[in-house]
Amino acid sequence: MLLPQVRLRYFRDDEPMTSQPNRAHPHRIKRTAYAVLFCAAASLAVADRPTLAAEGPFAGLAGSWSGAGTITLSDGGRERIRCRATYLAGAGGTTLQQSLRCASDSYHFELQSNVRADGGVISGSWSESTRGVNGSVSGRVRGNQIEALVDAPGFSATVTIVTHASRQSVSIRSLGREFSGAAITLNRS
Repeated sequence: MLLPQVRLRYFRDDEPMTSQPNRAHPHRIKRTAYAVLFCAAASLAVADRPTLAAEGPFAGLAGSWSGAGTITLSDGGRERIRCRATYLAGAGGTTLQQSLRCASDSYHFELQSNVRADGGVISGSWSESTRGVNGSVSGRVRGNQIEALVDAPGFSATVTIVTHASRQSVSIRSLGREFSGAAITLNRS
């Protein structure tokens, strides 16, 4: 981050305020300059500091993410997969709307979910539009990790999402008919 250059000009009490060369004491200039730099640095540190106490567990996820990984099909085959996700956090970060689109050479899915956190417990619903499947989401959120169970008639999977700053790991494990799991790494776009 570039800071603007500040040019300080000091005047003695008996000196008119003109653009004449500064005759103030050099130690006074250094002390004042250091004080100004300290205040500027302190204000930047406070401005960049998140207000964690007021935010729910989903606040840091908001935005667009994209990345790649692998999907393991039920027959044991593996394919590279590319994904895009959008997270909309609401209610101070205690609710989350997720849209996740992924595609490989032979497989794709479009997932939507709506989840609410109450304490460390999450609950909500999900739907997958290419197959017309929907169901429930339940689980826990602890710090930067979400562990959930997604359930629907004939389908169940565990989902683990771990977020570190602008990088996210998504792990899906299923005993489903089409695929048995996925490992995806997303980066904030």
